[in-house]
Order: sequence, then C-alpha cells, then structure tokens
Amino acid sequence: MVLLSFVWPPDSPWAPWWRTSKEVARKICKLSKVGSSDIIYDLGSGDGTALIVAAKEFGATGVGIEIDPGRAFISKMLVAKNKVSRKVRIERKNFFDVNLSDASVIFLYLVPKTLEKLIPKFRKELKKGTKIVSYRYKMDLELIGNSEDLYLYTI
Repeated sequence: MVLLSFVWPPDSPWAPWWRTSKEVARKICKLSKVGSSDIIYDLGSGDGTALIVAAKEFGATGVGIEIDPGRAFISKMLVAKNKVSRKVRIERKNFFDVNLSDASVIFLYLVPKTLEKLIPKFRKELKKGTKIVSYRYKMDLELIGNSEDLYLYTI
C-alpha cells in the first residue's frame, strides 16, 4: 500500500481499488451502530466485502455502487455465494449519478479529492442524521466519532 501511495497520490481524482477487509467492515458497522433497519450505501464498493459483512452479521440492507465492470461482476458473484442477494444489490454506476436519499449509512474508502467533491452531494441528498464512515481519510464534515483509521460523520 505504501508503494502504491507513491504511484497513486492521495489527491488524485481517480481512486485505485483498495480492498476493505472483513475485520475493518465489522469495525465500520460497530462504529456506525449498523442494525437491521439500516440501508447502507458503499460508494466504490469494490468486491462488496463491507456490504456482505453488514448484511450477514448485522442484518442491514446494502447497496454497492461500483463503476468498474469487473469488480461489479465479482461482487455480484460474492453476494450470491454468501447468500445475501435479498439484502445486498450491486449497481454498476458512477456514484455521482446515484440518488442517495434513502441511505441511513454511507461507507467510503476513497481518496481525499473525491471525498471533497462528494460533500455538496451529501448535503443536498442525505437526510438529517445520516451517518457517513470514511476509512483512512478525513472529510470536512461534523465528526461525531472515530476509531483508528475510521472517521464517523453525520449530516
């Protein structure tokens, strides 16, 4: 990851894919107090690991937004393999084009420049009280909690 940081600077507008482990996904769910009534959006959902954990272990409903066709395909296969197809759906779209208004929690593992561009969208579309968890990078929003490299915000 350190080597990749030299090749792919954190202020790049395009995000490389960095996998979120099951352990980190559990920490995200615990920090944001995810439960069965939550609708979680994972923007740049990669292989869907975070949503699979949220559905299987916390009972949440999840929507993964992934623009890369290969990753979207793999995540759909992993969702099916983990038997959470009724709780998790993957959409192959640009997350800037997706309405997020029904989300109660947003998961993010994106570079700072992209996070900055998302803030106006969040302020426009998200309901008051929606939680946002950013992994590794801080945002210019109201921080309500953190744990290690996880930052919890609310709108």
